[in-house]
Amino acid sequence: MEKLIINAMSNEKRFALVSNNTVEKIIFDRPEQRSLVGNIYYGTVTKVLPGMNAAFIDIGEEKNAYLHRDVLASYVLSPGQSIVKEKKSVTAYVHQGQKLIVQVDKDATGPKGARVTGVIEIMGDNLIYMPQGRYVAVSKKIIGEKENLRSFGLTLKSEDEGLIFRTSSASATEAEMENELSSLRRQFSELLEKASTLKKPGILFQKDTFSQLVLDSINEMTSGEVIIDDLSLKKFIQSRNPNQTVTYYNGKENIFTHHRIEHEIDKALKRIVWLDNGAYLIFDETEALTIIDVNTGKFSGKNDYQDTVVKTNTLAAIEIARQLKIRDIGGIVLIDFINMKNEKDKRYIQDTIEIEFQKDKTRTKIIGFTALDILQLTRKKTKVSLSEALQEKCPVCEGTGRILSAETIAFRLERELLEHRNSDSEAVLVETTQAVKDEIAPHLGMIEEWLKFKVYFSIQSSAAHFYVIKHFGNHDEIAQKAGDSY
Repeated sequence: MEKLIINAMSNEKRFALVSNNTVEKIIFDRPEQRSLVGNIYYGTVTKVLPGMNAAFIDIGEEKNAYLHRDVLASYVLSPGQSIVKEKKSVTAYVHQGQKLIVQVDKDATGPKGARVTGVIEIMGDNLIYMPQGRYVAVSKKIIGEKENLRSFGLTLKSEDEGLIFRTSSASATEAEMENELSSLRRQFSELLEKASTLKKPGILFQKDTFSQLVLDSINEMTSGEVIIDDLSLKKFIQSRNPNQTVTYYNGKENIFTHHRIEHEIDKALKRIVWLDNGAYLIFDETEALTIIDVNTGKFSGKNDYQDTVVKTNTLAAIEIARQLKIRDIGGIVLIDFINMKNEKDKRYIQDTIEIEFQKDKTRTKIIGFTALDILQLTRKKTKVSLSEALQEKCPVCEGTGRILSAETIAFRLERELLEHRNSDSEAVLVETTQAVKDEIAPHLGMIEEWLKFKVYFSIQSSAAHFYVIKHFGNHDEIAQKAGDSY
């Protein structure tokens, strides 16, 4: 039984897919973090990089976008075999200052700008139209009609155009698809007309990401219901999916809290995730990759050690796949399972995680175990992860998760004070935390003897240990400034 829980009654819109009482996916949509994927822009090429076979393009956003040669419309449409075209540099297909229409296929992350493509896709109910795609494809979920649809597509399109038949096309008539293609062609013509009026880079088409993601998720559901707290979106969903059961929720408690989705969000932001048997996972996300460590924790098992290991690793594999989907973690992922000596057991764990990822719409590639028994996989990253969307870097530790200890700060203070030894001052006022003062207190008499002046402290509350040498002066002046703190 599947449920789609939609919380749309606020500026931050969210929905969660629940399958058999287990949360499988959580999607957030915030105005300031709205995905640009699918948006179409009119841009200007700012730099061409032959070494990378790519170009950077100003699309009117904060960061320039990245455009690879292989997804330039001029490259796709150029005559000749692929092996011949691949030998040509990007400079043969694009130049600095050139105006292009591009579409975002990956959001900006960290210091990197968005990744864009010159092969534009216009989405319809049954078709995806590519004005410069040059190929016909059919959804993998369609069985039995692929060749017929592919042949039909070749008769519909021109030589330069491309078409992708969506899953819903299997139940559409040829007349319906012909009419839809005509509509999609008109939409692209309108985009070209709008682009001709722009004098600087800017957006031509902005996708209603949230509504589209909701509709896509409903189409992927095999059965179940949709529960929503917004009447207008409820009506929209029913207009597009008249056979779908949609229930309106009007309780006082937030719909996510009522269905325990909020609890799953909190869990997905934690570094440690406990498994049902007492074992646990540790997630460490970095800019380059994500590392997951599996630990037996409180689970000791009832049989032999290897049986305990395999059971724990199986539970871990299932939960890791779910957590990667919920957290929307992409890129390189390394999983350190509990060590297994038997190759058959490793194969079983790898098969388990592969089966779990078959439920994931995001493309994932399981590479296998390394010589150090680390399972490697890659998951396509199209937008920021859950932690990037909901959290920010700690201003104290700058995202490292660690800060300098009070002892380290105390030693630094001691060294800086010694630089002022034998000065003309009678005293100094140091602003610091209580913990730093406590660290330096046992040695203060010796330090003052070296310095030949008195040290007073002004204690401040702070999450991070620190010190500031505030004032030098005579005893009375500094003592007065220090007040009762020293």
